[in-house]
Amino acid sequence: MSSLVQSVDWLAIAPPTLAAVVGLVVLVADLFIGEDKKAVLGWVSVAGLAASALLLLPLRDGDRATFCLTGDAHACSYTADRFTLVIQFLVLGGALLAALLSVTALKDANKDLPEGEFWFLLLSSAAGAALLPASRDLATLIVALEVASLPAFALVGIKRGDKKSSEAALKFFLSSVTATAVSLMGVSFIYATTGSLYLTQIADKIQHVDGQFHTLAQAGVVLTLVGFAFKTAAVPFHFWVPDTYVGAPLPIAAYLSVVGKAVGFSGLILVTVVALPSYGDVWGPALAVLAALTMTVGNVGALRQQATRAYSAVRLLAWSSVGQAGYLLVPIASAGYSKDADKAIGSTVAYALMYAVVNLGAFAVAALVARTSPLNRISDYRGLYARSPLSALILGFFLLCLAGLPPGIIGLFAKVTVFAAAVDAGLGWLAVVMAVNVVIALFYYLQWTTLLFRAPEGELEKHRVPAPLTAAIALTAVLGIALSGAPQLVLRFSATGLF
Repeated sequence: MSSLVQSVDWLAIAPPTLAAVVGLVVLVADLFIGEDKKAVLGWVSVAGLAASALLLLPLRDGDRATFCLTGDAHACSYTADRFTLVIQFLVLGGALLAALLSVTALKDANKDLPEGEFWFLLLSSAAGAALLPASRDLATLIVALEVASLPAFALVGIKRGDKKSSEAALKFFLSSVTATAVSLMGVSFIYATTGSLYLTQIADKIQHVDGQFHTLAQAGVVLTLVGFAFKTAAVPFHFWVPDTYVGAPLPIAAYLSVVGKAVGFSGLILVTVVALPSYGDVWGPALAVLAALTMTVGNVGALRQQATRAYSAVRLLAWSSVGQAGYLLVPIASAGYSKDADKAIGSTVAYALMYAVVNLGAFAVAALVARTSPLNRISDYRGLYARSPLSALILGFFLLCLAGLPPGIIGLFAKVTVFAAAVDAGLGWLAVVMAVNVVIALFYYLQWTTLLFRAPEGELEKHRVPAPLTAAIALTAVLGIALSGAPQLVLRFSATGLF
């Protein structure tokens, strides 16, 4: 009988572990720190997230695995491979930028947001999100997914006495719980047919399932996909996104738009490409249809936003994120048809990195505008160039990146890699749908961009930019410009090494 004792590689698990430990430290410290010194908790959290990201550097030279079965070195619960490190970098970097935005938001809230609880929840969610891409068994995968999601529910509804925030949290909670229930049923079906929770063992055993269990295995694959479709905001499971983004504090909306998506898509990749490659004929077509529906509904929803409606800027970014989720699904669907699945998944990761940088940057400028225009309407951005020239230029650049137009070369590059993945996999119809949607998106991105440079209405009101907000905007701008100058670095960096 093999030993059940497993060795622990502490360096491999250090990034998510440090984020979790700092979260606990912040929660305990909150009990002993006076109200006038609560701001220090935010800077401790920022430092903790930065340190967690830096701990990825010692891991970059090779694959490391821990919590492995003693009789099978390839069956491990935690693997720090190339794919894991890239997604963890995206997650921890995104959480760090959201934390910088939150420092200013909490100060402006004037005690309406409980600081200790806020930072504990954000760090806990970031720890779960960093754990998920490293998970290589279904139990760890689901636990990581919930550790990332449960604090996010509370963060969305953390505004005291805000009805809109409470409604958003409830809608987010109900949809996510439904997704988890469906995923767990799918996972139980897969476990029943293979007798294993480890992804590598499932990939081998599910190819030899008895004929009488074949339908059960297919049902497990479909139900698991449905569960993750909720997490990625794929149509028709996207309905929670606009209200949740509007009701949440703006830094949390930014966090969900990037880190929440990274969690959903990394889980989807692990379940489909790593655990169920032999069922590509089931999940490949399903994801292709979901991709087409998601990008179309998202872009049409963004197109319909009225510039004078309250929170229309946040709603446009929310619907835009649904459309972007459709683009992110394209290479994963292509992996079901392609012989080079690793290259297809690399396209998704490359697109996710581009989207993370520019979308967080757009939310950072939106947070700046919201300080003087709390309703955050698109019309509030009219004449932003006259009030804050640099902010307007940066937001214009981010919007052009999302649209895929020069000088936003990184956005164009990312869309071309996704388009190429669909064509290489023989999904010509999906490439056509994507091309049509890119044209639709051009309209609302350019409409918003031109508004920034029009003559302002009324008196000019200068924007005072706090240091943390300045740092977030500057960091995303520098990254976006640098990657537009050398877009090939993204594809090289995002080579996943899953196989």
